[in-house]
Amino acid sequence: MSSPDNPINTVPLPGPVDEDFLREEEDNPDEENDQGLFEHYHVTVDRGQSLLRIDKFLTAHIMGASRNRIQQAIDAGYVYVGGTPVKANYRVKPLDDIRICLPYRRRGYEILPEKMDLDIRYEDEDVLVINKPAGLVVHPGCGHYTGTLLNGLAWYLGRSQGADAKDDRMGILVHRIDKDTSGTLLIAKNDDAQLFLARQFFVHSIERVYTAIVWGDMEGDTGTVTGDIGRDPANRIRFKVVEDGTGKHAVTHWKVIERLGYVTVVECRLETGRTHQIRVHMNHIGHPLFNDSLYGGDRILKGTLYSRYRQFIDNCFEILPRQALHAGTIGFIHPRTRKKTVVGSELPDDMKNLISRFRTFTGARQD
Repeated sequence: MSSPDNPINTVPLPGPVDEDFLREEEDNPDEENDQGLFEHYHVTVDRGQSLLRIDKFLTAHIMGASRNRIQQAIDAGYVYVGGTPVKANYRVKPLDDIRICLPYRRRGYEILPEKMDLDIRYEDEDVLVINKPAGLVVHPGCGHYTGTLLNGLAWYLGRSQGADAKDDRMGILVHRIDKDTSGTLLIAKNDDAQLFLARQFFVHSIERVYTAIVWGDMEGDTGTVTGDIGRDPANRIRFKVVEDGTGKHAVTHWKVIERLGYVTVVECRLETGRTHQIRVHMNHIGHPLFNDSLYGGDRILKGTLYSRYRQFIDNCFEILPRQALHAGTIGFIHPRTRKKTVVGSELPDDMKNLISRFRTFTGARQD
């Protein structure tokens, strides 16, 4: 196959998509997953296809995608032929291998304004960084039709979207974090910023630093977990490290911050952004997050079975009734200034109180 005409700068494309112009499975709205905010498509052009501009070809073959949306994706470098990004005037040829990633999708839910107290850590004309509290779902989905962060942002930004809205881009989300994970969330305030920021997540250039409290005493002070992540066939809500080629590449770098006897405070840096990545990787190496009910961290995994210790742990579960994970820092290239911007948020009170309790408990045992 001949090289694509007028190629633009090449950026590595995530793993192949087997569907023939079909979207990947929808992710739950309370799951962290950068790729879940993208629609992936893949097709091999028929042998009898006549030469046709790729923007026209994709508009005709992807249901519900306007030509303007396709052109935006092309301009942002999300359309590949034979592994190379192309421009809108590229002419599709027989047997061309085309992959496309659209950085936003129609959700099919009303996004109506709801007044909400937002903890804003940074804002300018292009971006907004929110410190999301634990328990808040990011966007509407099954079981969460109102009271989401997007409803609050619709009120704050003076926007709304009905279920039948022609604009399918309440286009402000570029990533998300779990419902019960607290911390920094980056928001785009216009289409240009959304495309520019989404591309950084797409190629994994965003800097993200989390604080986690995990069960047990970590072996060593630093480490890296590399393991493809896929759904657990025994429980479709859970994810696990898989070795059969069905998962998505995932890398987490960790560093010990403080050792507290039965638990360890660790810093986790994401090289990729997969669903439940830190939770899955920490569980995989034998250190589930404290009180992570989905991955077994909601029971005593280290320590004694004496009643005093059991009561102490039960009290700790009440102090932190969720997985012990906080998205502390996010760093990105600003869409307007093109300068590195880093925004952070401190640990929430529930994680601070948990650490303080363990310090007191383990300190008393050593005295």
